[in-house]
Amino acid sequence: MTNAIPGLVGPGTQADSIDGTTLDYMEMPRDMATFALPIAPEPEDTIGMDEGKAVLNKLADDLDDYKVGTPSLTYALNALAPLDLGLVNQILGEGEVSIVCGTKFQAQESVLAGVWRVIEAQENSTQIKDKIEVAAYPDTIMAETFKQAKDTLTLDDDCPAGVMNARPVLAEIKDHMANYKAGDAAHAINLTLLPQTDEDVAYLADKLGVGNTIILSRGYGNCRVSSTQTKNVWWVQYFNSQDATILNSIEIVDLPDVVRAAQEDIEDSAERLHEIMEVYT
Repeated sequence: MTNAIPGLVGPGTQADSIDGTTLDYMEMPRDMATFALPIAPEPEDTIGMDEGKAVLNKLADDLDDYKVGTPSLTYALNALAPLDLGLVNQILGEGEVSIVCGTKFQAQESVLAGVWRVIEAQENSTQIKDKIEVAAYPDTIMAETFKQAKDTLTLDDDCPAGVMNARPVLAEIKDHMANYKAGDAAHAINLTLLPQTDEDVAYLADKLGVGNTIILSRGYGNCRVSSTQTKNVWWVQYFNSQDATILNSIEIVDLPDVVRAAQEDIEDSAERLHEIMEVYT
């Protein structure tokens, strides 16, 4: 584990806020190894784990009917006995997308796309809520991401020395923010194709602010998606195996597609979970 995520924006890259407070992020894994399917236990090894099986069977049935875009389905796990919880953990495994949201929330997509494990913790990192959430992306995280974000940008008349192209980029962001409606297609600004000085990047990061949500996705290569303190504005960065940036862009959208499960993913997850649970009936 590492205390800061390298990149152009994110925890550790900006100064503390002007009021003297510091946003204390949970740690996030830096390595992005390819995930592996979990090894399901033998039926005889699950005797007595009826509550865990019941959760998984209900999850499979509900996945059959779930439609992307409707409110997420949730399944509380706090009351499960350790053996039952262990069975749920083993069947769900860890998939391609990991999320940290501020100091309280973490989410991990399971090997079943669209099935998320969401953990809420107190300031001392003591776990207080553990649940499964079925959705294209967890509603719990989405509700927190831009809760404190600003709704517009203020453009400076004068920019710091060395800033060349950041101001027109900010003007483009401001314009699309004003016209954006929930569900609209993303407007992407590919910074990799623009002449950018170090001062440009620092100025953009300062004006947009560092948000509270960081997402790692391995579904389309190594990708890091970071929210900003500006509503519906995200940094989307792709990295090679040496963790060097190969694509750096800003997207104005409620949620970048790279971290969103599709309806066909949900349907495939339903089929796969039914097949797994048939062994235990």
